[in-house]
Amino acid sequence: MRLGLALGYWGRGPSPDHVRLAQEAERLGYDSVWTAESWGSDAFTPLTWIAAHTSRIRLGTAVAQMAARSPVTTAMHALTLDHLSGGRVLLGLGLSGPQVVEGWYGRPFPASPLTATREYVDVVRQVLRREAPVELAGRFHAHPYRGPDATGLGKPLKPITHPLSADLPVLLGAEGPKNVAQTTRIADGWLPLYWSPTRPEVYGPALAELPEGFMVAPMAQVRVCDDVAEGLLPVKVMLGFYIGGMGHAARNFHADLMARMGYEEEARRIQRLFLDGRREEAVRAVPDAFADEISLVGPRERIAERLESWRKGPVTDLLALAPDPHSLRVLADLVSR
Repeated sequence: MRLGLALGYWGRGPSPDHVRLAQEAERLGYDSVWTAESWGSDAFTPLTWIAAHTSRIRLGTAVAQMAARSPVTTAMHALTLDHLSGGRVLLGLGLSGPQVVEGWYGRPFPASPLTATREYVDVVRQVLRREAPVELAGRFHAHPYRGPDATGLGKPLKPITHPLSADLPVLLGAEGPKNVAQTTRIADGWLPLYWSPTRPEVYGPALAELPEGFMVAPMAQVRVCDDVAEGLLPVKVMLGFYIGGMGHAARNFHADLMARMGYEEEARRIQRLFLDGRREEAVRAVPDAFADEISLVGPRERIAERLESWRKGPVTDLLALAPDPHSLRVLADLVSR
C-alpha cells in the first residue's frame, strides 16, 4: 500500500505549512501529494508551487471539479504541469453536486451525470493521447461545438503541445454504486470520499474484479494523539460541513453515502441541524463511530492495529490528511513494516 499526502483546499488563505509537509512526505518516501478545490482556491496552482519545491513525489488533484473547466482546459492544465514536473501528474476529477455546479460555476448540473462524466474523460484522453484531432458528438461535451448558436466554423484540433504522458493516470471521485462501477471501466483509479475498510459492500459489486493496476485511493484523517475523542473532532467538523452543508437538503450525495453506510438517521439529523444554522450541534451529532471507522486516529499502537484492515482490502494508496509531520512519520514507519 502506497502512501499519499492529502492537503485539501485552502480555507481563508494559503497554509504556510503545505510545502513543508510535501517536502517531508517526499523525504519519508510518500508516493504522492494531493490538492483539491471547492469554491475558493483552485487545485492546479498550489500543486504547481509544490512541484517547484519537490523533485520526486507524484502530484495529484483530489479532486479538480469538472464544472470548473471544459475537458480540453483540464487536459491543458494536466499536460502543462506534467511537463513542468517531469511526468509526475495524477489527474483526479469529480463532478461535484448541483448546489456547487449551478450556484458557483453557473452551469446546469447534468441530467445524466454518468454520461457527462464519461464524455469528459473521453475528451481528456483524446487530448492527452494526441492521436487525432479531438472529436466527440457528445450530449454534454461536443467537439467541435455544433449547437443552435454555433457559427459552423469550428474545426477539430489537436493540442499544439505534445503531451509528455499519453497515458497520464485519470482518477475519478465517485460515490454512488453505478458511478463507482463506471469508474472501474473508464478510469485508472477511484478516489473514495469516505472509505470504511469494514464496509466494502457499500460501493456495490464493482470492487470484486478490478482491472490490473487500478488505483483505489481513499483519504483518511491521520492523527497520532493520546485522546481519541479529541483527535476525532476535526473529522467530525469536516463531516458536519459535508453532510450538512455541501449540498441541498433534497440532494446531498455525501449525506446519501453516509446513509448507505448505516447511518441514515444520523445523516438526516446532521442535515437538519446544519441547515437550521445549528452548526455546532450538527458537529456533535456526527457519531464518533462513523468518524472513527473512516479515520486513523489515536495512539501509535491503536493506529497500527487498525491499519491492518486497510491493508487487507482493495486500497492501493492511502491518502493521509495528516496535519503534522509527526503523524506523517509514524504512518510511514508503520506502513513500511
